Amino acid sequence: MSFYDQLQQETAVERQRFLSIPLIRRAIAEGASRETYLAFLGEAYHHVSHTFPLLALAASRTTDERYQDALVEYMEEERGHEKWILDDIVFFGGNADTVRRRGPSPATIAMVGYTYYAIEHLTPYAMLGSVHVLEGMSVLLADKLADRLSQSWGQQDAKGFSYLRSHGSLDQSHVAFFRDLINGFTDPVVQRLIIDNSKIFHHLYGGIFQEIDAREGLANAA
Repeated sequence: MSFYDQLQQETAVERQRFLSIPLIRRAIAEGASRETYLAFLGEAYHHVSHTFPLLALAASRTTDERYQDALVEYMEEERGHEKWILDDIVFFGGNADTVRRRGPSPATIAMVGYTYYAIEHLTPYAMLGSVHVLEGMSVLLADKLADRLSQSWGQQDAKGFSYLRSHGSLDQSHVAFFRDLINGFTDPVVQRLIIDNSKIFHHLYGGIFQEIDAREGLANAA
């Protein structure tokens, strides 16, 4: 079994818990309101805007040159993606300046904050746990969510879904790149660090959706 397959196997429970989050299940099955989608994009902006500096931090904290090279390549790929999110927000009637000023939710702060802490104080390989979850869930869900939302709103073109579409099933090159990178790690200690952090990031990323759902529920009840 390759290490990538082992990683998938050992995080299967966490992945299933993530996919069982009520907001995600409802969005795939029924769609969601524009307000919920804008809330998701707002949180995405606040964590995606940290992707480039987090990759740079991890690259500066490791002496593993193969890993450094991969991080530098990721940096080039991920640069500026938060701007796409702001464009999507504006397209659906949101205010980009308000999103910037409002700041992230506590769940987003927790995920981003843990990433900085883990890279700086635990291991630079923690970044791979984040990449595994964010890239993996995006490829698995992004196109499904974009299709469902566009159908439910009668939105025929791709405008407003540039962030989701760019991270959907067409983004197979990232999956292949990540698989090759992961399979190059043969040290059991490094492998365990990546697996354990992938488990943590499934939980942290899921918390963002749970928080959005709770916030929307309170707003609807008010």
